[in-house]
Amino acid sequence: MEIGYALASEDWPPLELVGLAERAEEAGFGYALVSDHFHPWLDVQGESPFVWSVLGGIAERTERLRVGTGVTCPLIRIHPAIVAHAAATVAAMMPGRFFLGLGTGENLNEHVLGDRWPAADERLAMLEEAIEIMRLLWGGGEQTYRGDHYTVENARLYTLPEEPPPIVVAAAHPNAAELAGRVADGLANTSPDPEVVEEFEAAGGRGKPRYGMLHVCVADSEEEGLETAHRLWPNVGLEGEATRELPRPRHFEDACKTVRPEDLAGSVPCGPDAEGHVGAIQQFAEAGYDHVWVHQIGPDQAALFELYEREVLPAAGRVATSG
Repeated sequence: MEIGYALASEDWPPLELVGLAERAEEAGFGYALVSDHFHPWLDVQGESPFVWSVLGGIAERTERLRVGTGVTCPLIRIHPAIVAHAAATVAAMMPGRFFLGLGTGENLNEHVLGDRWPAADERLAMLEEAIEIMRLLWGGGEQTYRGDHYTVENARLYTLPEEPPPIVVAAAHPNAAELAGRVADGLANTSPDPEVVEEFEAAGGRGKPRYGMLHVCVADSEEEGLETAHRLWPNVGLEGEATRELPRPRHFEDACKTVRPEDLAGSVPCGPDAEGHVGAIQQFAEAGYDHVWVHQIGPDQAALFELYEREVLPAAGRVATSG
């Protein structure tokens, strides 16, 4: 099991994100994923810098850390040809260290230009077409593409990496997992769901990396950690389609009024002890995930780095993935 670090752009301004990436590399994390949002989930989180600018800073300040977007929506707010351009540039700045995480997005970020928010099946079709466009442009030369959702006219990317970045597709349901297995180089999910892994592998994903996201709050006590998690990230407790459909942070705030601290206790390891963190990582391993990236909720990132460097990373390295 390989453990990564979540660069939560909802929590931090850009220069601090760059510094946290540098610290994650020093602590022994092999990779990081940086979220790509226009808005944070909640106003209390307070930040949302432009991910492609942040990635340029990370490229300059790190040497070994692999970095991916976690995840980019290339459907509405940004045309896939522009995402292809941005990703090619970052991959050229971080040879062999950048991967592009993609997903069908959330209305929270994609409504901002006044576009219609498509249904889930349409967004999946758009994502598949977007991936076709990106790989076409990464292949070099002048390209034209006319699809059901996008048009590209006589476009050429002049700055290309030696190898195109791997694509990791986020999937929380079997139909998205099927697409990931068929067209992507890896899978990402935010819960230890074995059905998603099974569908991914059945569609062609066997042997490809599988990433799971774990929210935690290292703190002096479990109670303090739960209070911090509930105050800053109660949206972790929301279930169902709401996280993809709600358009504004204030709507998430309304939805989160029903989330209690104890609702987070089963899914967000809190407190000073490594055991709960390793146990949560084990759950992902048993569900078939071979990578877990960890989001420390709250301002005390040093507490996470110290605990993980000392105890969790060595223990996680001995966790075997099922299947």
